[in-house]
Amino acid sequence: QLQLVESGGGLVQPGGSLRLSCTASGFTLQYYAIGWFRQAPGKEREGVTCITSSGARTNYAVAVKGRFTISRDNAKNTVYLQMDDLKPEDTAVYYCAAAVGWYSADNCLAGYGMDYWGKGTLVTVSS
Repeated sequence: QLQLVESGGGLVQPGGSLRLSCTASGFTLQYYAIGWFRQAPGKEREGVTCITSSGARTNYAVAVKGRFTISRDNAKNTVYLQMDDLKPEDTAVYYCAAAVGWYSADNCLAGYGMDYWGKGTLVTVSS
């Protein structure tokens, strides 16, 4: 079975931090670019950040740049999303997705051509 599984979501106070993990099962992430996406209630899905298969390049949505950091550990078949200085507007279900092929920041953040999607993990930022 080929799937991505997110973990690490939960309830965090504004200004707090959280680290999400995205682990592949049934395939290796070594050759895949990875994107993190989120969807808040009543809103469309938005791209948060993407990372190339090697980890050499990363791209971030303006809303999270400087606060979120994407990284990967291919040996562990896992990609991480470190979230700092969380704000209530960051509340959403966070999804990771993987894509094989040429990396494009715009395409990745738009979620185009993703081969696998996780089911998501809920992040709630509230006092």
